[in-house]
Amino acid sequence: MMGDQKVQLIVFTLIFGVVAIMGFAASRWRRPNDIHSLEEWGLGGRAFGNWVTFFLLSGDVYTAYTFVAVPTLVYGVGAAGFFPVPFLVIVYPMLFVVLARFWSVCHVHGFVTPAEFVRARFGSKGLGTGIAVLGIVATMPYIALQLIGIEAVFEVMGLPKGWPLTIAFLVLALYTFNSGLRGPALVSIVKDTLVLWSVLSVIMIVSMMPGGWDPVFRLADAKYAATARLDDGLLLAPESQLNYVTLALGSALALFLYPHTLTGVLASRNRGTLRRNLAVLPLYTLTLGVLMLVGFAAIYSSTSAVGGNANTVVPQWFNENAPAWTAGMVFAAIGVGAMVPAAIMSIAAANLFTRDIYRVYLRPNASAKEETYVSKTVSLTVKFGALLVILLLNTQFAIDLQLIGGVVIMQTLPAVALGLYTNWFHRSALACGIGAGLLVGIVMLWQVPKLGGADGQTVVREHFGGSAWPLETIGIDSDASIYVGIVALAVNLIVTFALTPVFRNSGVPEGRDETHDHDYVADEGDPTIRRMTEIIDGEKAPAPVSAPTLGARFTPLGQRRPTTGPRPRS
Repeated sequence: MMGDQKVQLIVFTLIFGVVAIMGFAASRWRRPNDIHSLEEWGLGGRAFGNWVTFFLLSGDVYTAYTFVAVPTLVYGVGAAGFFPVPFLVIVYPMLFVVLARFWSVCHVHGFVTPAEFVRARFGSKGLGTGIAVLGIVATMPYIALQLIGIEAVFEVMGLPKGWPLTIAFLVLALYTFNSGLRGPALVSIVKDTLVLWSVLSVIMIVSMMPGGWDPVFRLADAKYAATARLDDGLLLAPESQLNYVTLALGSALALFLYPHTLTGVLASRNRGTLRRNLAVLPLYTLTLGVLMLVGFAAIYSSTSAVGGNANTVVPQWFNENAPAWTAGMVFAAIGVGAMVPAAIMSIAAANLFTRDIYRVYLRPNASAKEETYVSKTVSLTVKFGALLVILLLNTQFAIDLQLIGGVVIMQTLPAVALGLYTNWFHRSALACGIGAGLLVGIVMLWQVPKLGGADGQTVVREHFGGSAWPLETIGIDSDASIYVGIVALAVNLIVTFALTPVFRNSGVPEGRDETHDHDYVADEGDPTIRRMTEIIDGEKAPAPVSAPTLGARFTPLGQRRPTTGPRPRS
């Protein structure tokens, strides 16, 4: 190992060690009297204040794979790789409106997962289970992709592929098991500090180059102009525009449906905390935009991938252009940036299994302590399953799985997102819509070839080669393509809207809505809020109203309110 790599490894190891200590120490960070409940372990007691919520959500949304793969995509195709910037601009207004309602109804009823909400909203145990399964399926490859960033860093530092990655994820698994959501919440503070340093490093390094940014863009433009590809360029190629727009829109819709995003949302202490952070988080997109420019800077510096692994382009650029200690800090930023979302994702997947499969079908009367233990165990299983995907399968296969995962999670939009505003949909129609959307999505993904070669048109693999579906598949004379997820979601919505009146007029039984209109606007201090915990930062909340004063508005989790018939549907 060369001298620079030793310095990088020392810096990376020191920071990683500090992060590991923080992760384990988080279990005692303003620890409540009872850690043996899913709300304490899996949601941090639903009590994170402004600063903690900001770091947690930023660590949840801006993952290591985003900071590695997206600049790599820019390196390969140019402007088409910038789709995360518009999709993050699109998504925050939607998050601001939708997620406050989700926070309220979940705090009134004690829901921990979106599947619990769907089960109560539409009165369907099967539909809730389906939402849980889709969430788990979509999340697992996302966890695996976080490992790709760490793997790329280890490869640049000259470490072998197996045991270093295993050790890193073993530490992650253990501190998540021990500390729950408090672990990634505390570690995310370090992650954001390191990301900020990485952004400043990019700006300083490029600014000190002869001519600054101007020759960077000129050489990138010349490089794309010299290739035989039609979909690359410093500006968006006409053939890429439809896929660019639909991919940005689809990614925005998928982001707030992923279970890990909703888990971070439920950990905030009130609606005001959540909305303030959703209003500020778009500023974080600026850091992503700067890091994406590393793709152009790598072209200027003639940076090549290590061992043919395209994901090493970004860390290799820092390796060649930054001082060794700075490169070590950037590598640590990527590593910690993978650990935070991976921990939250595994907790979210474990909560889905525990609350919506184990408790519903296997142990309806499970105690809070048993429920928490099961969730902890499942979180370990999910992490090591993701690790095996990376170690045993081709990395590109894992990427393709994530593309499928995005299409899968989008099919929950009618039940989860639209369900926050109306219970008009029939539960059977929602199930049929999900089935139709999944069928169309999988068929379209099967029809997408994997293209490569110098011209970008050579078929490397015939099926499941991406998420951009060529319009020429249905006889349209065009080189344009469209994001599969948008088409599948459109089919889902059409089927759901069309079949709802059919099922209703046919007398197919409807589920009973266990929520009320006020549940969607309730806030901290409201007597209908199910659980009030000690605030982790900031002033304490008003004392909660005792259960006897809540009357018929309060129903313990897992029990149904008494009813004489179905509630009217709004």
